[in-house]
Amino acid sequence: MSRIPRPLRHLRLAAVVVAVPLLATLACAGPDPDQAAQPASGATVNTSPEQNRVRAEKDDAIAAKVPQAVRDKGTLVVGTTGSGSPPLSFRADDDRTVIGTEPDIAQLVADKLGLRLDLQPTSWENLFLSVESGQYDAALSNVTVTEERKDKYDFATYRVDTVSFEGPTAGKVQRIEKPADIAGLAIGVGSGTNQEQILLDWDAQNKAAGLAPAKIQYYQNQGDYYLALDSGRLDAYFGPNPGVAYHVATGGKTKILGSVNGGGGSVQADIAVMTKKGNGLVGPVHEALNSLIEDGRYGEVLERWKLTNEAVTTSVINPPGLPRKAAS
Repeated sequence: MSRIPRPLRHLRLAAVVVAVPLLATLACAGPDPDQAAQPASGATVNTSPEQNRVRAEKDDAIAAKVPQAVRDKGTLVVGTTGSGSPPLSFRADDDRTVIGTEPDIAQLVADKLGLRLDLQPTSWENLFLSVESGQYDAALSNVTVTEERKDKYDFATYRVDTVSFEGPTAGKVQRIEKPADIAGLAIGVGSGTNQEQILLDWDAQNKAAGLAPAKIQYYQNQGDYYLALDSGRLDAYFGPNPGVAYHVATGGKTKILGSVNGGGGSVQADIAVMTKKGNGLVGPVHEALNSLIEDGRYGEVLERWKLTNEAVTTSVINPPGLPRKAAS
């Protein structure tokens, strides 16, 4: 067993509620979640275009395993949404530069593979189409491993997946921990996400138990669902914990109502780099991630974005994913 590097010795490995540690380190910095947050330690989260990212050196042995077509072009083309919630993949203060945890990890992987990073901001739906078609070499955008996705893609894990409910601080809902807690509530969620599947599963359980169905509403833009929360049209929004916790810490009007593992309790949910199935790239990416974990640079990135509680001690290729959806 390899030694856990110093920056990761303190990290908890299970998919746990990450809201409390994050909120302890981030103090309110104003209503705009895209602005720099001021942690309790006094350090700031850099949201300027000048990121001074953590960088790594090329590993010749790993780089030699990159598919020839990728080596020949000399770039690693990585898709990311770029317009999501901080701190994952979002726009810097100039409203153009894409920054966050996902671009930082992508940069480190490209460095290890001896490639120039070509970061391509795109829509969530296009991430999958572009990786499948070969337009993008990989996607880093908080993509959860699922059994269905493994039919078309390969995965190398780099974070555990936690999802959280966010609601108004003075709202009627104070806690959501189990399926019965969403009965009759208006809940916002992103379409095609694993948190949507959790909501649908919970709602089905409630209906079978004779409880009121939830009013599930779909949102793709951050501003839209926060407006719905502010106006009272939503009781809660259900999304990836990093973005939810960042907004709670910097917004001042909402709070985390509860958090669950991204698998909803059925399986461990993992966030992973996604590549086209069988094209030979996932192996070198996996080795690059493990090298970055070992040398501590991976830990530095999670530390700077306050996501240490979602760290892993080793990257895994194609772990058990979220189960397939039942046929309707």
